[in-house]
Amino acid sequence: MSRYNARTVEPKWQKAWDDAQTFLATRDESREKYYVLEMFPYPSGRIHIGHVRNYTMGDVIARYKSSCGFSVLHPMGWDAFGMPAENAAMAIGGHPKEWTYSNIAAMRDQMKPLGLSIDWTREFATCDPEYYGQQQALFLDFMQKGLVYRKNATVNWDPVDMTVLANEQVIDGKGWRSDALVERRELTQWFFKISDWSEELLAALDGLDNWPDKVKLMQANWIGKSRGLQFGFERTDGGDAIEVYTTRPDTLMGASFVGISPDHPLAKELEAANPEAAAFIAECRKGGTTAEALETGEKLGFDTGIKVKHPLNPDWELPVWVANFILMDYGTGAIFACPAHDQRDLDFCRKYDLPVIDTFFDLDDAKPVETEAFVPLKTEKVKWVNHFAGLDVATGEEAVNATIDFVETAGWGKGVTQYRLRDWGLSRQRYWGCPIPVVHCDDCGVVPEKKENLPIELPDDVTFDIPGNPLDRHPTWRDTPCPSCGKAAKRETDTMDTFVDSSWYFARFTSPHASTPTNMADAEYWMNVDQYIGGIEHAILHLLYSRFFARAMVNTGHLPQGAEEPFDALFTQGMVTHEIYETADNNGRPVYHLPEDVRELVLGNKRIVMLKEGEQVLMHGDKDVGIIERLRKENLLVKVTPSAKMSKSKKNVVDPVDIIDQYGADTARWFVLSDSPPERDVEWTASGAEAAWKFLGRVWRLAAELGDGDDTDLDLERATAQAIREVTLGIETFGFNKSVAKLYEFANAVSKSKAGAGAKRKAVKVLAQLMSPMTPHLSEEIWSHLGGEGLIANAPWPVADEALLVQDTITMPIQINGKRRGEIDVSAEASKEEVEKLALAHDAVIKALEGREPKKLIVVPGRIINVVI
Repeated sequence: MSRYNARTVEPKWQKAWDDAQTFLATRDESREKYYVLEMFPYPSGRIHIGHVRNYTMGDVIARYKSSCGFSVLHPMGWDAFGMPAENAAMAIGGHPKEWTYSNIAAMRDQMKPLGLSIDWTREFATCDPEYYGQQQALFLDFMQKGLVYRKNATVNWDPVDMTVLANEQVIDGKGWRSDALVERRELTQWFFKISDWSEELLAALDGLDNWPDKVKLMQANWIGKSRGLQFGFERTDGGDAIEVYTTRPDTLMGASFVGISPDHPLAKELEAANPEAAAFIAECRKGGTTAEALETGEKLGFDTGIKVKHPLNPDWELPVWVANFILMDYGTGAIFACPAHDQRDLDFCRKYDLPVIDTFFDLDDAKPVETEAFVPLKTEKVKWVNHFAGLDVATGEEAVNATIDFVETAGWGKGVTQYRLRDWGLSRQRYWGCPIPVVHCDDCGVVPEKKENLPIELPDDVTFDIPGNPLDRHPTWRDTPCPSCGKAAKRETDTMDTFVDSSWYFARFTSPHASTPTNMADAEYWMNVDQYIGGIEHAILHLLYSRFFARAMVNTGHLPQGAEEPFDALFTQGMVTHEIYETADNNGRPVYHLPEDVRELVLGNKRIVMLKEGEQVLMHGDKDVGIIERLRKENLLVKVTPSAKMSKSKKNVVDPVDIIDQYGADTARWFVLSDSPPERDVEWTASGAEAAWKFLGRVWRLAAELGDGDDTDLDLERATAQAIREVTLGIETFGFNKSVAKLYEFANAVSKSKAGAGAKRKAVKVLAQLMSPMTPHLSEEIWSHLGGEGLIANAPWPVADEALLVQDTITMPIQINGKRRGEIDVSAEASKEEVEKLALAHDAVIKALEGREPKKLIVVPGRIINVVI
């Protein structure tokens, strides 16, 4: 085969791997294990080039670790429940199950040609009854341990999709899929008691040394530990004191009013007795509950007419307002407002003409607060205006602590540590999710289903022609005997948040066919995940929930001690981007075009992009009008937005199947690894893909054209040893682009070497081994062609000869006034004085000095020489 043909080679080796069961994960107590896992995909129906990058990274690690002798677990599954399937069923008819499994089959067919070293015998979808039945068993065990409970809660309600939304599913106050304005509603919901683990989840972040710092910071901020003051404001009308919690008690002298949440017990009393208050509170419930919604939305209030006494001065009375930006589930659901030092409070007070009192500095010496609050950091030193705890100048943190000490000594309040992390509301009013395995009995109350009755499977005979949850109107499924007394009862019709499905799948992969959620022997061998790979968009909730689930599974005997932190190392890869191509319709609205629908022209030094239909315009257009004007006139000149995130709506997507058909899987794999550090975005370009394809063709020709021989070449052996060392280091440190750069260099070195055929054969066999994690098909073909034993996938990773890595001489560049002007070869053992002497004897240095002495001569040992003249 003089020219490498990926279309025939790649299927051949994929079949060889399947026939040999090369990637079957085996629990082998005699070998060290390695568990590599990419975040599993949602079966949308098509993979994209971002998937290729993600899974190729994991595949490189899996293949490399296998070559190093590890027993490797590298599984694949599908995060398959959720609203898109239900929405599709409503939009196009059919059933969510059919839509989901059809998409899984399509995506599996798209993924397998990539040649990923996946153990497909462990594949599952979270919508498989075998999987979610075990999830129901976990739920029952959590319930028995007191980790699950049910309560009334204020939730984000999507009035179109008719379901509860998590905070992160509310974007700009709207449902992430329906785009409907989200409302606040009070519902009875199921919760996981994740807040009980707040301190442990926070403290354990310090031990995650192989996690990105930015991810740990995001998690810490989400958990949100803070120390503040809790105390009560005495009401002037003799009613119950209003308890408030504040993280800035040092600003108490700037209090303007006391605010309560629309869901506060006092607000509910007012709602029942006062129609005006009821109307206001009803309006508040139309808004979302997210921090973003409260921060950016209009600040609205209702003056209750109630007044409270300031704790430092009983003659100082503050009004009590119901305010739409206060949440009931943080602190006590009530605050004192200090508008001078909190922007939301300031906006509110300016709207309702309430006083703004500065506490931090004398207004005679500074500009008073007008429209922007002064909010110093807790580490920032500020000056107080007659602070009641006797402070003058101190940091915010010092002031908070001093204030709490003052109040505790005075006996009217106490220091309290709070967490932003709330319990995890898992109820969803949707069909396509894991049924919650409990029954509601009039006599027995809420009764757990018996484990022998699991899985509680979703009924297939449902329709989506009526909004809402079809389980609510499915009597033969909903109506069931009570597991406790046997009387008529009803199943819970809420299903679980899909985050539950993805919070323990990594554990199920260790024994995917077990009759219990995990098999402890398998879990003890395979856990923890040694390397987890996925997008930064999952840095908070998915990872936080998984960390909670692992602890709960240890607590209930489903994971071994030590598996509380399930992911030993985490890597968050960048996106694959592409240009956006845009024209406009007759009304000026944007029209987007696929990459294959455009072509480029180069006019002098200018690049222009046009629609392919423009060829006819160029051929037959008015010769007196310039090319650009002719294209613009015909609306064929394309506006280009560079390096944007791939989006189906913007049509700047690249289909991996098309790339594989055109160039082969190895080209796609090589490209996504080569152009950028893996934590950064990489831009897909046709020229880049073609360059990768051409290089792989050159590597094949280098191997195909080799003769036989038994000669050796010391220089080529040194280059081989250096390549082994640097490629290995790149893979070990997720520097895949550095490994690829070294492989380019090594291939060129072999190509240019004057060594004989025997020495080159040895070097090319090592080249194939070093490339095999990135380009496994090409590497297998080269290995077979050169007489390698067995499959290269099973060959041991090459080890560098340390003696060949010891350099006798070093090449040191010479800079003159910061510009490179030459280089010298010096002994690796040369002293600084010897290096200086050789540098001064270099022709370029002699010419530049013109007989003068240099002003400075700087030698960085083993690196560079700088001559300053």
